[in-house]
Amino acid sequence: MRRAIVMVVLVLGGLAGLPSAQEAGHDGKWDAQLRTLPDAGRIRESIRRMSARPHHVGSPYGKEVADWIVAEFRSYGWQAEIETFDVLFPTPKERVLELVEPTTYRAHLDEPPVAADPTSGQTAEQLPTYNAYSRDGDVTGPLVYVNYGRPQDYEVLERYGVSVKGAIVIARYGMSWRGIKPKVAAEKGAVGCIIYSDPREDGYFQGEVFPKGPMRPPRGVQRGSVMDLPTYPGDPLTPGVGATAVAKRLEVADAPTLTKIPVLPISYADAQPLLAAIEGRTVPTDWRGALPITYRFGPGPAKAHLKLAFNWDIKRLHNVIAKIPGSTYPDEWIVRGNHHDAWVNGAEDPASGMAAVLEEARAMGELLKRGWKPKRTIVYAGWDGEEPALLGSTEWVEQHDADLRAHAVAYINTDGTGRGTLDAGGSHSLEALVNAVARDVDDPEAGISVWKRLQASRISEGHEEDRKTARERKDLRIDALGSGSDFTPFLQHNGVPTLSLAFGGEDEGGIYHSIYDDFFWYSQFSDRDFVYGRALAQTVGSIVMRLADADLLPFEFTAVAERADAYTKELQKLLETKQKEIAERNRQIDDGVFAAIDDPRQPLVTPKREDVPPAINFAPLLNAATRIEQAAARYQKARDAAGPRLASNLEVVRTVNALLIQSERQLLDPAGLPGRPWYRHLLYAPGYYTGYAVKTMPGVREGIEQKKYAEAESEIVRVAAALDRESALITKAADALEGVR
Repeated sequence: MRRAIVMVVLVLGGLAGLPSAQEAGHDGKWDAQLRTLPDAGRIRESIRRMSARPHHVGSPYGKEVADWIVAEFRSYGWQAEIETFDVLFPTPKERVLELVEPTTYRAHLDEPPVAADPTSGQTAEQLPTYNAYSRDGDVTGPLVYVNYGRPQDYEVLERYGVSVKGAIVIARYGMSWRGIKPKVAAEKGAVGCIIYSDPREDGYFQGEVFPKGPMRPPRGVQRGSVMDLPTYPGDPLTPGVGATAVAKRLEVADAPTLTKIPVLPISYADAQPLLAAIEGRTVPTDWRGALPITYRFGPGPAKAHLKLAFNWDIKRLHNVIAKIPGSTYPDEWIVRGNHHDAWVNGAEDPASGMAAVLEEARAMGELLKRGWKPKRTIVYAGWDGEEPALLGSTEWVEQHDADLRAHAVAYINTDGTGRGTLDAGGSHSLEALVNAVARDVDDPEAGISVWKRLQASRISEGHEEDRKTARERKDLRIDALGSGSDFTPFLQHNGVPTLSLAFGGEDEGGIYHSIYDDFFWYSQFSDRDFVYGRALAQTVGSIVMRLADADLLPFEFTAVAERADAYTKELQKLLETKQKEIAERNRQIDDGVFAAIDDPRQPLVTPKREDVPPAINFAPLLNAATRIEQAAARYQKARDAAGPRLASNLEVVRTVNALLIQSERQLLDPAGLPGRPWYRHLLYAPGYYTGYAVKTMPGVREGIEQKKYAEAESEIVRVAAALDRESALITKAADALEGVR
């Protein structure tokens, strides 16, 4: 266990406006009181309760969990109800994978119960091992190993003269979201896709396997969705609108986010006979996993048969929505959520995060009894259907799009938690707020603040630039968000300023989306004392309360300006690097010399020459980045100067807050991103070929990466216009604050 040896003074600070705690005779701020209330024992019991049985979308225990969560909220003094949507959720009715040449092998396609693990044997309620939103299919073809199945992996295959046309590809999990693997395979002409967990990333290579250790056992399988999430999340049949009873639905055959080929996840025990039967050239070093075989490309002589059929059913999902009305600004909403559905029992994902939600809510209920009244309305959500496709959150945002645009101040997301350091990402206008709260929360094991421990971790383990920034910058940076959890519709479709938080890094394990993600595993190998669940409740609860109780919303824009400038410079460097690489490749082709990938003894297929990327005009972005930097600095100065006088200028505060609520939405464009209009945010989006991982200034970045240079240049103009809209709003807010006397 790592322990940072750093001393720090914990200052219980706050942001604008004193809550009514002192008026009621209490010392300190209300959020400081909240941090004393979450209980690790209650978190333990909540995780145990929710993960007692499998509870996927449409399951009996899934509805029971939702009803229990509603009852918990009501017992804390919250208004709570269930809001339902009807969504497409396929489940398997036939799964066959067999090696048919040169020998035969029939894959097990199951996960055996473990005697020491009491819930792993609940086979009657468990979903089988499968990938949701795979197409039906019955295909036979030669096997080709494609590494992680990314576009760059297919470039390597092409250089070695290997085609996947008409083949079934086998890809290992990792390095890209699982849904990208069948997407790219289909584009390259494959007829089927198999995804397996290689023990190098997810098994015995990393440590002892379950139940002796936390890593994935030989027959463990990662379930998961493979829908085309970068096109749009949510119900595949109702894009852009809530999946209500009256919603117009696409036909299943017309849904664009379903895979084009059948795809199935398997264990490394099932993968080994398939991979061992593949012959052909040996793969490069960085393509080799940890199975005791020689990894080869294929195709041949190995041939496989894959047959999949699904029940294409509409299932009802149950979102829990709980509220505390605001006393001063009731039409301004702070929204906070975590999902409650799981692929199987889901102790880590999602019960550990949902348990923190409940402890925050219980603590706030206790503060209500002591006299606290939040100034803004607080909305807590337990989302259903996150695992298949962010179903519950996306449908709720689409259904309430106009209300959220008018009223939502911020959305704070969690999606499970573990043990270790704080991981925070989101809108950079909230970066300063995250840092302020992290300085006020004690790390439960290190004896210092959560902030100080994270700083120490970045200094000791980060890259050179990360170490320098952690030492010298006042605040630690938060990450930009791509996708993969319920923050996506709020940030990238509706434009709500967003945060996503968790603790982790010291509880690595290999039970993700398997039957072994249950209370036994979590209590043995993750947050064993449930103290980091308590720390998460303290952290997120404090963020929610500071947003709810501040008179002037605690937004800052200097980090937004810094990131805009940094992203622009990254794009310039990306284009410059691509220009040099293509020019050098053309030179090698012209000279008749082409560099080998790994083994110079293996001849390569020489690629065709291609045009060197043209110069692109980055001036609009550079100028816009300068303007937002100036606007952010002016706002910061005006806010600091006005601070002491804001209490007597509440009309100005209301005016400025109304602007701040719309700040993130200035970075949206109604036309959306090229080829995927559901994603409207021009600074943050999941990559079209990464799935979860973020692409910043995605229209420009992917235009360069995909060699669509004219599109990249036109996207520069759109992003610059968005930054200028943000600058104009920030300047207007600064104008109002400068008028305070």
